[in-house]
Amino acid sequence: MNGEIVINNLAGLLIVTSLMVIGVNKPRVVAMLYSLQSFVLVLTFVAIANTVDAPQLYHWSITAFITKVIALPALLYYAFSKMYDADANKPVIHFAWLVIIGGVITLLSFLAVESVQLPLVAHLKPALAVSLGHFFLGLLCIVSQRNILKQLFGYCLMENGSSLTLALLANKAPGLVEIGVTIDAVFAVIFMIILVRQIYTKLHTLDAQQLTTLKG
Repeated sequence: MNGEIVINNLAGLLIVTSLMVIGVNKPRVVAMLYSLQSFVLVLTFVAIANTVDAPQLYHWSITAFITKVIALPALLYYAFSKMYDADANKPVIHFAWLVIIGGVITLLSFLAVESVQLPLVAHLKPALAVSLGHFFLGLLCIVSQRNILKQLFGYCLMENGSSLTLALLANKAPGLVEIGVTIDAVFAVIFMIILVRQIYTKLHTLDAQQLTTLKG
């Protein structure tokens, strides 16, 4: 039971760090906050592995630490240092509203998993709710940001949520499956950064609203 409490509490920290990632306007600070969230996710993997006796998750924890805590944040930090657009950093939605919307998403996610009857997650429903909520928090990050580079963090939040879901519901899956999910995310982010770089080089903007204007 103590392990389950630890897992649920760590899941709660994931929600807090997600709101910080969405709400902070300084791009390079966001990269560091994403690294912090990923570290919390790694600790959650370790706690799940220890609680349900799933040694495969220890291997995934190592891979996730290398990719999510170190490689991806460093890559995004570097991208932000090379591409800067002050106008694009202005949020579409005020932080207070982001907190309210995030709270509503979290509440609805808890209500959605309340009826789930799986012995595997009988005492881990808060963590399962967080994994579900992360998908919608990722969408919130995408629609609430003008900076297309910062919108990438929306995808990263969604991917963290799916990783937590996999760790909770399929923690006995082969290690290669779990590691493959993480590596796929890295290549996806690299591809999207290259695409953003092309947009910035040709149009000299990271502002999604400007791109919409150009389309019109």
